[in-house]
Amino acid sequence: MDFNENPEEASFRAEARAWLEANVASSERSGARSGGLTDAHSEAEAAHVARAKAWQRTLYDSDWAGITWPTEYGGRGGTGIEQGIFSQEEARYGAPAGIFAVGLGMVGPTLIAHGTDAQKKRFLDPMLRGEEVWCQLFSEPGAGSDLAGLATKAVRDGDEFIVNGQKVWTSGAHYSDYGILVTRTDPDAPKHRGITYMLVDMRSAGIEVRPLRQITGAAHFNEVFLTDVRVPVDQVVGEIDDGWRVTLTTLINERTLIGGGGGGGDLFTDMLDTARKLGRTDDPVVRQALATVHTRLQLMNYLGMRARTAVSQGKVPGPESSVMKLAYSQNSALFASLALEIEGAGGMLAEGSGDEADWHDYFLGHWGSRIGGGTDQVQRNIIGERVLGLPGDIRVDKSVPFREVPRS
Repeated sequence: MDFNENPEEASFRAEARAWLEANVASSERSGARSGGLTDAHSEAEAAHVARAKAWQRTLYDSDWAGITWPTEYGGRGGTGIEQGIFSQEEARYGAPAGIFAVGLGMVGPTLIAHGTDAQKKRFLDPMLRGEEVWCQLFSEPGAGSDLAGLATKAVRDGDEFIVNGQKVWTSGAHYSDYGILVTRTDPDAPKHRGITYMLVDMRSAGIEVRPLRQITGAAHFNEVFLTDVRVPVDQVVGEIDDGWRVTLTTLINERTLIGGGGGGGDLFTDMLDTARKLGRTDDPVVRQALATVHTRLQLMNYLGMRARTAVSQGKVPGPESSVMKLAYSQNSALFASLALEIEGAGGMLAEGSGDEADWHDYFLGHWGSRIGGGTDQVQRNIIGERVLGLPGDIRVDKSVPFREVPRS
């Protein structure tokens, strides 16, 4: 694993930092811990989406979009290390880039690996330019941690599929242009087979998006109902009934994306500032907890270095992405709890000074990222079976036709 930046990487960081300093508007450089979308389905959110699209276009025009994507697909053809460096610097400047995480971090790599030439030509460049936003239509009310238990049905009708079903916990569906959709196309096959991965226009007739109001008051997630939605066959990614293989590519990239997110160091700095402001840094218990948080953040940095080194060497992220995702979830829990412990009674306030309100929202909102991308239990199963080589769980429904699997 590469721990130290070589001269080329150090030069790349300096170039990225100088460019960001010159191009990120001062109005965007806020330390908001909520992700910028606290007032979903509002004019404020619409303005944020517009700024994010403009920012992505700026990245594209200046050759900073898709750093690891091959140049033939509009990317920079850079290394995973360079992408990690730029993400770290971008997070420091608070650029409004989050709404493109699904597209650039998950859909793009999946299409590059499995898409047809026509699909790559149609979707990759608009994605990089910031013209089209993507969402992920995977989880269902009865298929979350066990995604292969999905029941959304797609029936072929000539050159189209007719899709009926429901998806849930879909981030950003209300402002997305396209979605990646997994469906059941062969109920007579075992549940991991008979799944087809397709691309769907979110403006298609029969798609209804309903917001899911969270405890923070925001509605970042949605439930999506699909009623007789028609999807052209040429928007299937990979082979019909072989969508689970394509889905795994997306899931691996999702875990790496969540676990390798930048900005943790700045969050720790904010927490330390809060502790100093409230006079808690003389408390030995608080000091030890802060040291633990700092140590775990450094471990996350090393895990990120490991993943980026693998990518820069031409390797595909594997089960180690689950290690990153699990570590991220555990760190989120520790971070959120410590923030409120430092604030004491003030941590119960939803209103008040900026620090109190921000940390309150951070605590209430961090659960979503801990569940999204696979729960802690799912990640432990993957690590145990695929990394440690432990015996797998007994799965009585793995080899029987899906239509015979008992369902609630």
